[in-house]
Amino acid sequence: MSEYDARGKTNRALLIGVHDYATLTRLPAVADNIPELSRALTATDLFTDDEITPCRPTAPEELSQALKAAAEEARGLLLVYFSGHGWVGSDGGGLRLMVGGSVPRQSHTTVSWQDAVLSCLDSARAERIVIILECCYAGNAGRAFHAHRKPMSLLMAAQPNRRIFSGQEPAGGTVFTRALVEILEKGIPGRRFVTFEDVVRELRVRLAGELTPMGDVWEPRSAKQNTVDDVVLSFATPEAPLPSPPRVRLRRRFNQHVRPRLKLLLALVTALVLIAAGLVVRQLLQPLPDCPPALELRLLTAPEAEPALRQAAFAYEMSEANTRPLQGEGDLPAGCRRTQITVYSAAKDQIDQGFAAAVRWQGEARGTGPGEPDDKGTDPLYRPGPQPDLWIPESTADYEEARRGMPATGSPAILHNTGPVTYSPLVVGIPAGKRPAGVERVDAPWQDLLTGTDSGHQDLKLLRPSPVLSGTGLLHTIGLYLANDGSHIGSAGSPDPALAEGAEQRLSAPGSQYADSTELLCSLRPATGPDTVATATAQAPAGAGRGDRSAPLVSEKSLVDYNLGRAIGSCPALSGPLAPDDRYVAYYPKNVPALDHPLIRVDWRGATDATARQAAVGRFADWLRAPDGGRPVLTAQGYRPLPGKGGTAPAPAPDSPLRSSRANADLDAPVVPFAAGTDQVARVLDGYDKAQKPSRLLLLMDTSTSMADDGKLPVALGAAGRALEMVGARHTYGLWTFPDRAHPGDPDAVRRVVRLGTADPARGKAALDRIAKGELVDHGAAMEEALTAAVREMKKSSGSNQAIVLIMDEDDGGPRRAAGVEQRLTALLKEKPAVPVLTLVLGKAGCDTFALQGLAGASRGQCVPGGPQAPDLLAGLIASIGTAGKEDR
Repeated sequence: MSEYDARGKTNRALLIGVHDYATLTRLPAVADNIPELSRALTATDLFTDDEITPCRPTAPEELSQALKAAAEEARGLLLVYFSGHGWVGSDGGGLRLMVGGSVPRQSHTTVSWQDAVLSCLDSARAERIVIILECCYAGNAGRAFHAHRKPMSLLMAAQPNRRIFSGQEPAGGTVFTRALVEILEKGIPGRRFVTFEDVVRELRVRLAGELTPMGDVWEPRSAKQNTVDDVVLSFATPEAPLPSPPRVRLRRRFNQHVRPRLKLLLALVTALVLIAAGLVVRQLLQPLPDCPPALELRLLTAPEAEPALRQAAFAYEMSEANTRPLQGEGDLPAGCRRTQITVYSAAKDQIDQGFAAAVRWQGEARGTGPGEPDDKGTDPLYRPGPQPDLWIPESTADYEEARRGMPATGSPAILHNTGPVTYSPLVVGIPAGKRPAGVERVDAPWQDLLTGTDSGHQDLKLLRPSPVLSGTGLLHTIGLYLANDGSHIGSAGSPDPALAEGAEQRLSAPGSQYADSTELLCSLRPATGPDTVATATAQAPAGAGRGDRSAPLVSEKSLVDYNLGRAIGSCPALSGPLAPDDRYVAYYPKNVPALDHPLIRVDWRGATDATARQAAVGRFADWLRAPDGGRPVLTAQGYRPLPGKGGTAPAPAPDSPLRSSRANADLDAPVVPFAAGTDQVARVLDGYDKAQKPSRLLLLMDTSTSMADDGKLPVALGAAGRALEMVGARHTYGLWTFPDRAHPGDPDAVRRVVRLGTADPARGKAALDRIAKGELVDHGAAMEEALTAAVREMKKSSGSNQAIVLIMDEDDGGPRRAAGVEQRLTALLKEKPAVPVLTLVLGKAGCDTFALQGLAGASRGQCVPGGPQAPDLLAGLIASIGTAGKEDR
């Protein structure tokens, strides 16, 4: 994992400590926290004395003003620390920080974590933000934290819904802050510096012997948002410290020696020649010319590529290529950004829908489009998002498919393919202990790989991202259908229907497809330590050992990230690479095209600044491909570089993760360019559709009033709507809700809103619209009883391609539940035919409960925790319900 080093930049640390309360218990130990932590932060090269601001607020506005000032001044690292009382509502939501004059249950006397603190930090100009909360219920801060866009790292003193013993300790600060200070001051053996992740791990070790007032182990928690790197918080080390960089030494020398002398000289000159000195000072202190607003470019890409392209866009914004004045641009001050780039992502089918409805896309952006979605439910401005200026899909196949779906004439969007910006070959991940005998790692035909992994040999399940949602899945399908014998794929030809159906039969189903490579691999990560257990149990109900029975069809970059323990999908980064037996070995099917990530310039008819936007896109495209520009940024993320002028592929840079022996990649594997034609892509997708079997989907949705709390209902409705988009031409569905308003005393009652067997998605969308307008039920939702009714109904059919999608808040049926309901449900799930239950959980506990893990295991289903990626992750699982493959073994 890369580390962010803020030395030499304009950093700020706001240290908030409240020990004296008017109506709450005083916390005398907190009084020592600020000076102790300030001393630790200034002990190394990261912060200087004038960059640290202590704050002991008695009123909410004092804290807000200090926070705003720090957010405005910081350009490098912004560290915000709070120590004091914390308070939440009865439902565990709405964390509030208590200042000196705060009164419980009088919210105007407190500071809202979400509305005041996070909103202010989300507009900060700092490159990285680190927040440390030491208060009761600090762990509840994680829920609202993930709704923001700035690169933030959050350290919470304890797990959710826990109070802590803090404030009555002897002199020297609280237990938590004393441990934090010691880590920052003394460093960690074997480490040259201390990062945010180091602090989290060390605090967990040092507080392992402490208990919360509720008798639980005191376990600090952490969360990260919009960043995959780590942040250095101290350069202390028990070993011989490394010398400071010259820029850091120069900055410190200036602050310690030159600046005081300049102040004295200025005072003398002012005393001697007051008027002249005033004029000089006015001239010296006159601010630099304000930078004009930068031109915003919107970059649309796939979720799998978003983290790397976000880093590349940020590097470009700060680069000389984007900040040096250009002839003809007027008086743009040196150092001002000409362009800023907003990076966002969406699934492949949503992007295709957006370009197909480009008239509506542009109309909504201008405010002249229709106010409601069209008859297909397409709402491009909501999903995939704002109309893009450039689009970097995963492969040229995605571009060809989007073009095919656009109208022949009249579209306001014009797509210009400027060519690839980077490559990643497609691979099959084979467990390290199950490598097929006689099959070469590089250039083995697909038919050899299929034979070497079938039930007569290594008996591996082939898992693929959905071709409907993922460019990686689509390109793998093209390879399976058109390069089965290893032959070169030309620009003409059709897939053999029998070959396509045979290939699909080898893929495992149902519930085996995912929205992209990263989420597929995230579901396979072994639950072997504290960093992985939450994610693995949530998304891989089979638990440890699931990976050694699977062979994922993914990209080389994502497989390398997986093996090296890097952040992947919704799985956070690990402390190091996976164990050798848990890694996959990359196999490269012969003549399967690589992901080529073409840069597509999107011109919009009628745009008044079209020329400026085209020029800005061109500069960014040139920089992305330049050896001294974006190429090293992308190759450092694990991508292959573009071929040189002679057509030869340059070797990856020395810092490329592909060079790690633990990555299990093969740099001798060739990069095969995409050569298929538009008609071939269409025929492959048609062959995929014809290989599917009819399926049934039952949406079972919790519509109790608690779903309206904390923003859960929009996520639930979005996920249900996304599920309806996956209902194909030969697939049917039903929509049931629980509890039933007509039978408030019957926990088994469900409301059959849309009849099971319906093919028209419009009826389901209309029902969801009614729920969105407040059609909720004001009594507890008994999940197990409602699910039992749904499973019993689905078991009446002998078909194997069917599933239940359960969208719930939390199970409220426990207090009045009849004995044996859980046992009957488990037994029913295990009866034939199989009915997988795909569960989306929006409650505070997420998927990390015994009941939900047992439900996923008994039904061979999956559990998806709530979050921004939940609708697409759920859609990927639903996309495989009608696939022709085998059930999970």
